[in-house]
Amino acid sequence: MSRSATKKAVRGTGVREAAAQETRDKILRAATKVFARYGYDGGSVDKISKLAKSYDRMIYYYYGSKEGLFIAVLEDIYRRMDEAEIRVVADPSDPVEALNSVIRFKLRYYWRNPEFMTLLNSENLHRGRHVSKLERKGEYSSHTIQIIEKVLASGAEQGLFRKDLNARDMFLLIASTAYFYTSNRYTLSVFLGEDLDAEEAVHHWEEFVIDSVQRVVRADVPASS
Repeated sequence: MSRSATKKAVRGTGVREAAAQETRDKILRAATKVFARYGYDGGSVDKISKLAKSYDRMIYYYYGSKEGLFIAVLEDIYRRMDEAEIRVVADPSDPVEALNSVIRFKLRYYWRNPEFMTLLNSENLHRGRHVSKLERKGEYSSHTIQIIEKVLASGAEQGLFRKDLNARDMFLLIASTAYFYTSNRYTLSVFLGEDLDAEEAVHHWEEFVIDSVQRVVRADVPASS
């Protein structure tokens, strides 16, 4: 084969790979929207292929099955959250503000990514059956826990935080305040008679959570027996 023919073959391969990747991405984006709206059970392959302007056979070709596609969607949303967590600026030398940064990130990420929340709800209905099959499941959330661990250690060394704190417990506390508020904001808005999805309401909750968590970690506040 001549050099010119080789170059054309390489370019042709590159074009096909780019087109294949674009198709995979379209299917993944469509699946994220469909599963977020209808859940795993209601999110049919037909709905996904129509939204992606593709064909059912392409979904099976690239992802193997509906379950394989759902797992890919979960992997993608957790990967994106993980990458966002890595970018959180939390300087352990200023443990108070560092902890506040972690809290703000968690609450704002949940609020600004409603599809993440609905997919999380759907997977919890399935008792984590699909998320247990993620390739990197052991890595997700580990960055936040590691950050919190460093922040708590620094705060304890500076005499600002209690010395008996556990990073895992603090992670669960922060995540629960973010998750409950965001996942239940519509029903709670009806019951409480106020729009909990309004930006000022979210900001108020954020400040309340920061104050509450800081009271938990402070060294000058006696721990409950």
